[in-house]
Amino acid sequence: MMNWKGKKVLVTGADGFLGSHLTEALVRAGAQVRAFVFYNSLGSWGWLDEAAPDVAGRFEVFPGDIRDASLVRAAVTGCDYVFHLAALIAIPFSYRAPESYVDTNIKGTLNVLLACREAGVTRLVQASTSEVYGSAQRVPMDESHPLAPQSPYAATKVGADQLALSFHAAFGLPVVVLRPFNTYGPRQSARAVIPTIITQALAGAPSIRLGALGPTRDFSYVDDTVEGFLAAAGAGGADGQVVNTGSGLEVSIGDLAQFILGVCNSRAVITPEAERLRPANSEVRRLVADNAKAARLLGWTPKYAGPEGLRLGLQKTVEWFAKPENLARYRPGVYAQ
Repeated sequence: MMNWKGKKVLVTGADGFLGSHLTEALVRAGAQVRAFVFYNSLGSWGWLDEAAPDVAGRFEVFPGDIRDASLVRAAVTGCDYVFHLAALIAIPFSYRAPESYVDTNIKGTLNVLLACREAGVTRLVQASTSEVYGSAQRVPMDESHPLAPQSPYAATKVGADQLALSFHAAFGLPVVVLRPFNTYGPRQSARAVIPTIITQALAGAPSIRLGALGPTRDFSYVDDTVEGFLAAAGAGGADGQVVNTGSGLEVSIGDLAQFILGVCNSRAVITPEAERLRPANSEVRRLVADNAKAARLLGWTPKYAGPEGLRLGLQKTVEWFAKPENLARYRPGVYAQ
C-alpha cells in the first residue's frame, strides 16, 4: 500500500457519495487533500459537511464547477495525484437532460486532463462505471468486454474514459481508468436501488416500489471501492490501463430487495411499477465483474465478497440509514431504476 503521508491530492466530486468517502480515507492516510466541491449559494460542501470528527477541518475545500477550465487548472496546480470523480451520474435524468451530461462528464473531464498534463501530475485516476459495458455479452465481464452504452449517461462516461486513454497514448499522461461496478453504502443517493429499498422499509411501507426485478448487478461496498482507487493511484505499471473493481457476486434486483428486507426485519412486499422501468432498449439486464486484473495489477481484492460480504455491507448501510438524522435526509420511494 502506498504511503500517502504528505502527498498533495485533489479529489473532484469530493462532495458526493463516493468522493466524500475517498476524501476521508486519504486524510486518514496522511495526504494533504484538496476537495473540489460543486459551488452553490448555500455554501454547502455536500457530504463533507458531515465529515467524521477525525477528518473535519483537515482538508482544503475548493468550491467550483468542473466545466470551468481555468478553475480546474487552479485546483490541479500543486497536486501530485488527482482522483477525478466529478460527474452527473443519475441515469434517469440523463434521458431528459443529455446535453448537461456531455458538458459535465465529457467537457469536464477534458478540463481535468488538460490541467493534469500542464501540471505534470504523478497520476490521474479517472472514475468510470460498469454501465459503459451495457448488458453482459459474456460473464464475468473483464476489461476487454465490448463497450455498449445504453443510456446517455453511460455514453458520456465512455467518452470521458476514451479521452483519458487518448491523453495517455498521445501525450504520455499517467492515467488509470478505474471501473467500479455498483458501489453502495452510507450516503448513497436516493436515486440508487439500495437506498430506495432501505428507506421504504425503514419508513414502514407495506410495499416496496421498484422498477424491473429481473436485472442483475454486482454490488460493491464503498470501502472496497475506495481501496480500489487508492490502489490504482499507487500501482506500478498501471498507466494507460482500465481496471474493474467488483465483488464478482451476481444478484438480481428482486433477490437483493428480499435480502435487504430481511436485514431490516420488514414484512413488506415488492411491487414492480411500470413507470419506473427504463426505456426498453436502455435496460441493462446483467452486470457482473471479472476482478482478476485488479488483483494482478493493483493487488486489490474485495473484502466484502460473496453472500456474507454482501450481508455485512448491507447491515452497515442499513445501520447508517436507520439513524433518524440520516433517514430524515431522504424521501422514501424516490427512485427511478
